[in-house]
Amino acid sequence: MTDVALLGTGRMGHELAVHLLRAGHRVTAWNRTPAGADRTVDAGAERAATAREATAGRPVVMTVLFGPDAVQETVLDGDVLDPGTVWLDVTTVGPEDAARYARWAAAHGVRYVHGPVVGTLGPARAGKLGVYLGGEEAAVQEVLPLARLWADPERLRVVPRPQDAAVGKLLANLALGVSVQGLVEALRLARSQGTAPADALAMLGSTGLGFIAGMKRDVILDGTFEDTQFSVDLLAKDARLMLAAAGTSLPAVEALLGTLEFAQAAGRGDHDIAAAVVPELPADD
Repeated sequence: MTDVALLGTGRMGHELAVHLLRAGHRVTAWNRTPAGADRTVDAGAERAATAREATAGRPVVMTVLFGPDAVQETVLDGDVLDPGTVWLDVTTVGPEDAARYARWAAAHGVRYVHGPVVGTLGPARAGKLGVYLGGEEAAVQEVLPLARLWADPERLRVVPRPQDAAVGKLLANLALGVSVQGLVEALRLARSQGTAPADALAMLGSTGLGFIAGMKRDVILDGTFEDTQFSVDLLAKDARLMLAAAGTSLPAVEALLGTLEFAQAAGRGDHDIAAAVVPELPADD
């Protein structure tokens, strides 16, 4: 049994905590919004009032936070990690962020492993996520049994450096995001010709957009976006990380970000990414 501190009990953090608890590990949970930890505590985790209380004396600390700003505020500025701690950072961050965290960790006697996951809540619950693990070999080996609890064995990949893991996650989300933008534009084209969304989605089934069209079909047609699997806000944040990391033009990602920002302006930031592809939202009138 491993004593794990979990900082961040949002949608994904909670699912990973459930795997840890079911495997018999002890989890001490903290969330920046205290009520956000309620479900995880109900599942069997111990609640900590502060991040420092959660991490004190724990050999492994997992961070599943919103993005680089939250990691900076919670971990680096908060100085919550003891020397000797293994820090497993599941947060989606940019490659430069991951490299910076590794340098900070080394300077503080902490062993840093970047371990982002690829997939939404369904695969998370099923233990079928893609996982990248990058960091010092001994530290990676220490957290590998934990990551295996939520990883699809065929999609668990150990990479040499933390920044390589960050790149892998951004590539995966770029593929997802470009598919979302493709679906947006396909539905715009269909609408311009009077083709019903249901018919257009069926037509896309045998194309390169078939996966995303099938995965989001019912949500799009029903217009029910509150059961969020992956939020508009998160994908918008990741798109900005892609653009910052690339240092060059990524036109498809730029178009995606515009679509997501449109959805955010409509109050749909916390809704599922399918909210960005409903026909009535992204119109260029």
